[in-house]
Order: sequence, then C-alpha cells, then structure tokens
Amino acid sequence: MHPFRFAVQLARATSGEDWARSARRAETLGYDVLAMPDHLGNQLSPLAALSAAAAATTRLRVCAFVFANDYRHPLILAREAATLDLLSGGRFEMGLGAGWMVEDYRRLGMNYDPGPRRVDRLEEAIPLVKRLLAGETVTHDGPHYHLVGARAGVETVQKPRPPMAIGAGGPRMLRLAAREADIVGLMPGFSGKGRAQLLQATEESTARKVAIVREAAGDRFDRLELNIWLADAAMVGSGNSLRGSATAAARWIPAAVARSPYVMYGTLGALRERLLRRRDRLGISYYTIPGRAMEEMAPLVEAMAGR
Repeated sequence: MHPFRFAVQLARATSGEDWARSARRAETLGYDVLAMPDHLGNQLSPLAALSAAAAATTRLRVCAFVFANDYRHPLILAREAATLDLLSGGRFEMGLGAGWMVEDYRRLGMNYDPGPRRVDRLEEAIPLVKRLLAGETVTHDGPHYHLVGARAGVETVQKPRPPMAIGAGGPRMLRLAAREADIVGLMPGFSGKGRAQLLQATEESTARKVAIVREAAGDRFDRLELNIWLADAAMVGSGNSLRGSATAAARWIPAAVARSPYVMYGTLGALRERLLRRRDRLGISYYTIPGRAMEEMAPLVEAMAGR
C-alpha cells in the first residue's frame, strides 16, 4: 500500500518571483509535487516553468500532468525531460497522455484524430521515450515515428529513468497505463469532441476503471501508484465556504452528489476518513489539488503526511 502523496496544480504567474514564491509555498505547506497541465491557452510553458520551480525549491518534485504526445516528438521530449531531471537533482516525474483538448489541436493547425489513432501514436511513443530516458541509443522505424541512432544525450539522475505517469480514462488507455506506467492518472473518459464524460466521474465508475488496471497490470499492480486529479476542493471549517468554489462545483454537481473521487468537499475529519477508505478499497493514494485550493487543503496534506 502506497503512502499518500499530494500534488498541487499550478499554471500561471505574474512574474518569475511570483512563480518561485508559489513553488516555495507549496513546498512549505507539505505538498510533494508541483504539477502543471500541458495546454496552449493562458498558462506558462511547462518545461521552463517546472525548471524554475525546481530551482526555487529543495524537496518539491515537479511533473507535467501530462505532456500531450501529439505535440511533442519522443526524442525532443525525452531530451527535455532528461535535462529537467538532471537540473532538478532527480525530482522530475514524467507525465504523458494521448492529448484531448480540441482547442489545442485547432491552434496548432493539427487534425483532432479519433481517439484510437491518437492512442496508436502514444502506444508507439511510450517505449521510445522510456528507452531514451534510460540512456539507450534508439533506432526505430514504425508507422508514426522514425529514429536513427537517437540518444537523449543527457544522463538522468533517477535510474533507470524518472517515473512515468500516464493519464487514462477509457479501457484501452487504462490497459496501456497498467502495462507501461509507474503512476496511473485515473480520469473520466472524453467524448469524440474532447468533453469529459461526467457520468464516469463516480466512485462506482472509478472502481471499474481500477479493476481494468488491476487485471491488465497483473503482478505489477501493487507497484503502481494511482492518482486522481481533482476538479475542485474545499474544506468545511477552513474559514472559506463552499460558495467560494461555486463555479467549479456547478460544473460537477452530478459527480459531487455521487461523492465523486474527482471533487473533495468536507471537514478535515471526514476527508481523512474518506481517503483512507478509498485507499483500502481502490488503492488510490495520490491526489492532485487545484492551485486555488492549495492553502485551504494544506491541513489535509499535513494530516495525511506519511500515512
């Protein structure tokens, strides 16, 4: 059973010092990881920002959750990731997914291919990235990627490579993550138009997803870390009311009513017990908290540290 870990998702800053201050504050509050999305809207570029966050801290791990495979060639991504692992002193976690946000593809002038095609590309890319991060020289001639004598050229601190997180919602992605990932990021599936399927954001649906991962992972399941990215979080009795999260809560009301794992509302005691029960039942031990709730949820992070 894995001990609890908590990431905070941050994406924006008004200056370099503002970003460094946020990273240091996350570390002071006891968060384990600073995680960033990888989208092309109003956010900092993750590679540069994660490097700056690592430089501003001493313990905090950093992760893009997750890099969108279609935007990044495996060799370029592996080289950047290895560099970040080296410069952070081995505090980098590699996150990779198939890509899902339609607007990102539109901005890049890329086709938003059907899910199976995007997963085909990811399935081919993952072993390449892993081999490159492990220091191998890779020659590969596949349907989507061609490499000749490719090397990352940077030796990682973590051996054989940084841990890999894969975000997964549908059955095929869950099985792929079960086979290839160190960290499985559980999430609702997405429609063909890139919209989250809220009916999959229930505890029961999540249990079915974990069962798929368990079956596909076989003997390695107990070594996998299961992650949930929270759409919203608020603590009763923290001095802030749930009304402060009304906008996000309104989007997730059906899931919240069903005690969705993707939202976290309640008192400190209730949340602590809920997380313990869920870990016992499903094995979920790693949560990513929205940046707007970083301060508010710090008592929970402290209460669960080392458990």
